[in-house]
Amino acid sequence: MQQLALPARHEWLVRERGHGKMVMEPFEPGLALTVGNTYRRVLLSSIPGAAPTWVKIEGVLHEFSHLQGVNEDTLDIIMNLRKLVFVLHVNRPKLLRLRAQGPRTVTARDFDPDADVEILTPDVVLATLDKDGTLEMEVCVERGRGYQAAEKREPEALPIHAMLIDTDFSPVERANFSVEVLETSTGPQERLLLELWTDGSVTPEAAVAEAARILEDQFNLFTDFMHTPPPPVEAGEPGPEPVLRMELNEHLFRSVDELELSVR
Repeated sequence: MQQLALPARHEWLVRERGHGKMVMEPFEPGLALTVGNTYRRVLLSSIPGAAPTWVKIEGVLHEFSHLQGVNEDTLDIIMNLRKLVFVLHVNRPKLLRLRAQGPRTVTARDFDPDADVEILTPDVVLATLDKDGTLEMEVCVERGRGYQAAEKREPEALPIHAMLIDTDFSPVERANFSVEVLETSTGPQERLLLELWTDGSVTPEAAVAEAARILEDQFNLFTDFMHTPPPPVEAGEPGPEPVLRMELNEHLFRSVDELELSVR
């Protein structure tokens, strides 16, 4: 039986912090499309990242409140927080604190430094304060996958007056692929070109490697299931046989005249 051609070469044509393009070849006709589409879907949906999940602003009771001396509404501040790009070096939530006094422009650089959290977008403007404006808030940064709406999350311990944030954890912003036909001595084969853009919190190489690991874990069960014996079924302890109780209604054996039914 003829063996399928396996990819034997890959090369990065573009290798930047937030942009990468790689080529893989050779593939059997049709398989490059399958691999490329699978890679793209996993890259866009399953690569873990870090993002803010809730915020507590001093003096704000809900997202429709407004702070005296702050030009932006609370919703605007939350939207600005969603623009931040984080690198979380630990596998647990971290709390960032910020306190600013006006008049001034508050940016992500004004958060108190934390060795476990790196802010890749320190120049993002969060709010603008007047001379009597004060902004004090706490932001929780967590790791996760994909998009999580605020109303579908139930954190274990949420501080009073803290506001949940719609969170997009995915560090991969875009992913595309194309397929080229190769003419070889053994017949037509295909080349896969995979291109992706990230927010800078992960490199394209790390994202592609993580996607491959996820796919390997998902398919690992099906590579050995023909040789893996089924788990033994634990037999229960023998007990007394069940007794079928057939209790019949005695009225079923009486005639209609004996039932004393009314004319109606």
